[in-house]
Amino acid sequence: MSAGADWRSAGPWDAVVVGGGHNGLVNGAYLARAGLRTLILERRPVVGGAAITEELRPGFQFTTFSYALSLVRPAVIHELDLVTHGFQPLVMPSTFCPMENGDALVLGPDRGENLTEIARHSRRDADAWLQYQHDLTMVARALQPVIDAAPPDLLDPSPEARAELAALARHLGGLEPKVLHDLVRLLTGSAADFLDHYFETEIIKGWLSASGVIGSRLGPMSPGSGLVLLFMHLGQHDGDLGSWAFHKGGNGGFTQVLARAARAFGAEIATGAEVDRVLTAGGRATGVALADGTEVTARVVVSAADPRTTFTRLVDPAELPAQLVSDLGRYRYQGVSSKVNFALDGLPRFPGLVGGRQDHWRGFTNIAPSVEYVERAFDEAKYGWYSTHPFVDCAVQSILDPDMAPPGRHVLSCFVQYTPYELKGGASWEAEREPMADRVQATLARFFPGFDDLVLQREVVTPLDIEQVAGLPEGNIYHGELLAPQLWAFRPAPGWARYRTPIGGYYQCGSGTHPGGCLTGAPGRLASYAILADLADLARP
Repeated sequence: MSAGADWRSAGPWDAVVVGGGHNGLVNGAYLARAGLRTLILERRPVVGGAAITEELRPGFQFTTFSYALSLVRPAVIHELDLVTHGFQPLVMPSTFCPMENGDALVLGPDRGENLTEIARHSRRDADAWLQYQHDLTMVARALQPVIDAAPPDLLDPSPEARAELAALARHLGGLEPKVLHDLVRLLTGSAADFLDHYFETEIIKGWLSASGVIGSRLGPMSPGSGLVLLFMHLGQHDGDLGSWAFHKGGNGGFTQVLARAARAFGAEIATGAEVDRVLTAGGRATGVALADGTEVTARVVVSAADPRTTFTRLVDPAELPAQLVSDLGRYRYQGVSSKVNFALDGLPRFPGLVGGRQDHWRGFTNIAPSVEYVERAFDEAKYGWYSTHPFVDCAVQSILDPDMAPPGRHVLSCFVQYTPYELKGGASWEAEREPMADRVQATLARFFPGFDDLVLQREVVTPLDIEQVAGLPEGNIYHGELLAPQLWAFRPAPGWARYRTPIGGYYQCGSGTHPGGCLTGAPGRLASYAILADLADLARP
C-alpha cells in the first residue's frame, strides 16, 4: 500500500531511502526509530525487492525470487522488535538428497538418527560429521563480530582507522590455530577440497558442496566456493548456526513485517515511486527527482540499490573520483541463477521412500548427488549455456505453511543453477526460458516418477527477469558476486566500504555493501549507524 498522497509535498524530509527492498526497509526503520522523518521510495507496486510473495494462480502463493530465510542478523530482529510486527520463521528441520541409484540421504532434527542415516552410507562419514559441524561452526562464530561491524577503511591512515585494524588483528590472533587455518582454507580454497578432508561419500559431499556455489559463477572445485560455503553457514535461528527457515507467507511475508516495523517507527513508504536521479548541490545530496518529475528534498539520501545503480545511474559519475569509477567498472555481477516454481496437484513421489512419510519435505530437497554432478553442471555455464542436468535446490513450501496452497495441493520452489545471464551465440532468454525450464522439470521427473502429471502451472524466472523485475543487474542475487576481492573492506570498492559515498549526505545500504547479499538486513542496519553518526557530528557546534 502506498503512503498517503501528501508525502510528495510533506518535505523537506530528514532522510529519503531509494528502494523498498529488505535493506531499504531496515535502513528506513532504523532512521525513523532514531527520530528522523524518513521516506522510503519503491518503484514497484509492492515493497520487498527480490523478497516477495505473489498469487499467480488462485490459492497458490509463489515466492517468485528468494525463497528461504537464515541470515537475518539477530540484532535486526531484536532492535526493530520484529516479533511484535509478525516475524514468524518456520524452521526447516529436514534435508532430502535423492541419489541417482534410487537411494537417498534423509536428515532431520534428531542428531542420533542423522548419525545412523549417515552411517548407512559410510561409517567413516558418520564419525566425521560431528567434527565437520563443529569446525565449520567455530569459524562461523569467529566471523560474527566481523559480520556485525562496519569494515575498516584500509586506505585511511588516521589513528582511529589503524586502531580498528589493530582490534581486528587481536581478534584473529586470539583464535585457536585450527580455527584460523580453517578460516583461511575456506576464504581461499574450494568447497570440494575442504569437504574431502572430512568425507568420502559422494551424496554427502555433493549436498554440502552445493552450498558453496549458490548464486555464484563457481563450481564446487573452484577457489572461492569455500567462501560461499562458509557464508551460507553464518545464518542462525535461536542461536543454531547454519539453520534455515521459511517465513510464514514466504519472504514476502517477511518484508511485510519489515514494512510494518518501519511504519510503526514513523517512516512513510511510497510505492509506484521510481527515483530517476539524486539531486546534488555544492557536493552534497539535496534530495531526489522521481521519474514523473516530482522532486523531494532531504538532508540525507540513501540508496538501497546495487553499486552500479547507486554510483553510475542515480548520480553523474563526473561527481565521483576517477579511481572509484574505474573500480566500479571492474565490479562483477555475472548472475547464473534462475527460479522455476510449480503449482502441484499433490506431493512428488520418491520410490526409495516407503510408507507415505512426508517429513522429508519439511526442508530442502537437494538435487546434487555428487560433486562431479554439480561441477559438470557448471562446465556448461562456463561456456555460456544452461546446464543439461542442473543443480536444483527445492522446497515444498506448502508443507511448512499450508496457507501457501489449497488443501491437498502444493507449491514447489526450485532454485536452479547454472543459467548464465549472457548466453552464447547471441541466444536470448526470451527464446530459451521454456527449454531451460523443461530441463529442470525433466530433472525432477527423473528423480520423482510421475512428476509431470502433478504440474498444474509453472513460473519461470530467468536471470534477465531477475534484472528487469527485481532490479538486480545481470540477475546476480547478491548485488555482485561474493568473491574475496568484492567483500569486506573492498565491497563495493576500496575506500568506500563504510556506507558513505564521495557526495556528502549520500549513502549506500544495499547488498552490494558489507557483509553482502541474501536476506541479512546487516547493510541497512550498519549504514544507519554511519548516517546517524555523521548527523550527530554535523549537529555539534
